Amino acid sequence: MLEQLAQFYAVYGSVINFIGINALMALSLNVTLAAGMLSLSNAAFAGLGGYAAGILTLHFKMPYVVSLCGGALMAGIVGLLLGLPVLRLRGVFLAMATLAFGEVVRIAAVNLDITGGAEGLTGIPNVTKTWMIYLALAGAAYFMAILRRSRMGWALVSMREDETAAACLGIHITYYKVAAFTVGAMMAGLAGGMYAHLNYLITPRDFGFFVAVDLLIYNIVGGTRVWYGPILGAALITALPEILRGVGVTAGPFRMGVNGLILLMVILFLPNGLASIFAGVRPAAVKAKST
Repeated sequence: MLEQLAQFYAVYGSVINFIGINALMALSLNVTLAAGMLSLSNAAFAGLGGYAAGILTLHFKMPYVVSLCGGALMAGIVGLLLGLPVLRLRGVFLAMATLAFGEVVRIAAVNLDITGGAEGLTGIPNVTKTWMIYLALAGAAYFMAILRRSRMGWALVSMREDETAAACLGIHITYYKVAAFTVGAMMAGLAGGMYAHLNYLITPRDFGFFVAVDLLIYNIVGGTRVWYGPILGAALITALPEILRGVGVTAGPFRMGVNGLILLMVILFLPNGLASIFAGVRPAAVKAKST
């Protein structure tokens, strides 16, 4: 049995690791989605955390844990500074502003010497282990589960449903928005740091526009209303190429098209995401039809 597990890990270990990393980044976005904020900056925060952690390891010889904490802290500070002015925006304007921030981070990474330029930061020690990734994911998932039942969680849900009514009830809108944005940034920065120490290098392409879109897809496919929804979405989309390869289909350059098709099917038939299957949540239209 142990030999079979070792063989399975030898073949699919990389996929297992990236499922954990992607799930952690998906959870980071879910914090802001819980408040009804469509932010596309979490991929950039992951990039900031990855670069900061890599630089601390390579140039300052910091221990792994210190580098990860430094990367998460860097992402959190930038998230706080960005959130104060940007979170005054709503809807598509917020999405575009945070997407523009991601492009600024990418261009800075391409042009700065300390980040390695377009070729990226190379030679980062490969010290991230699978158990570390899933320990961090378990901690983030536990935090999200507790957050959903906390005062802050109820405040975020109230803001998502009706921001004006939430303000009338005495909820400090700006405080909770910035807090959620900062927490999500730190979580993404942690994921980025673990990625950098898993992949030996980090480049400006690793956390660009398509990664930001993927994080949103993970949340929509898995479901945004429960803490484990983003994890389900990240696991399915990340493992999908291997699943298709196992049945003799190679998605290749059509991967984004396949992801889009899955997203469309989920929106049409499971509006609450894959999590609704486990939570027993059924769309109102389906309930009406069945009665």
